[in-house]
Formats: sequence, C-alpha cells, structure tokens
Amino acid sequence: MSVLPRRPFRLTSVLLATALAGTAGCSAGGSGSRPVPTPSAQAAGFCRALHERLPRTLDGLERDSAGPDSDFAADWGDPAVQLRCGVERPELLTPGSEHYNPTAEAVEVDGVTWLLEKQDDGYRFTTTGRKAFVEVTVPGKYAPETGVLTEFAAPVEKTVPSEL
Repeated sequence: MSVLPRRPFRLTSVLLATALAGTAGCSAGGSGSRPVPTPSAQAAGFCRALHERLPRTLDGLERDSAGPDSDFAADWGDPAVQLRCGVERPELLTPGSEHYNPTAEAVEVDGVTWLLEKQDDGYRFTTTGRKAFVEVTVPGKYAPETGVLTEFAAPVEKTVPSEL
C-alpha cells in the first residue's frame, strides 16, 4: 500500500487550524445519511477497535444516532461531522486513477498523517500510512475544520496500526 511522500507538515493543532482558517469560507460534506463502508476483514477489526474509542462529544458536538448503526461510521452535530473507517483508498493516492496526485497536501496532527481534500462545503481528511483508511468529513460551519482532528488522533493512533 503506497502512502503520501513524507512531506506532511508537523504542525501543532493551533498552527494547523490557523493554516486552514483562510479557506474557511469554502466547505465539505453536510448532514444527511452517510454511506457505511464495507472494509476488508483486517480493516474491520481495526475499525471496530476505533469505534470503541470514539468520543461521545466532539468539539462540543453530541454524537448522533440518526445514521445507520455501524462500527464503521459515526456522526456528530448538524450538519454532521462524519467519520468513516475502512473506506477505499482515496483516488488522489491511487496510481492510475484520473485524480492521482503523489504530491497531494497532507498534514500531521498529533502523530497521525491526514490527506487534505477541499470539498464544496469544508474538508475531507483521510489517514495515510495506516493499515485502514479513516475518513473524516467536516462541514465548513465548523471552521477551522482541522480542529476535530486532534480529538481523533489518539484513538486512531491506538487502534489503527501504522504500515511502517
């Protein structure tokens, strides 16, 4: 499994939030039903462990039970911050795909590297260099969108092993 080149920024959460604050008017995701991934057997084990460690509240947002009940997805707030575990490799990281970009931007937040993808309403962040892909979609309403990544770093670090 290939990972982003080792150019992720080592920014603290505050610096990372500041770096994206200028693009806060552009946003990702939104509320509504989220598709639940169907991870491989190996990734499913990591995702179940991650699910057990996810916070009840996220940056002051309550966890929502409106979406399908799953160990592979969770939502907080309205519009929803969505986490999906066991998603497919992002196209930006897939050689041969139309959108492949081996120099795509990534950031490191508290030991976890995230691919950044600007969306129409916020950002989508996907872990890289781990044995399962974890995707977090954050609507622009919660700008700076990177704020929630600090709350996901420890659970991801403890449950989804690094590929290295």
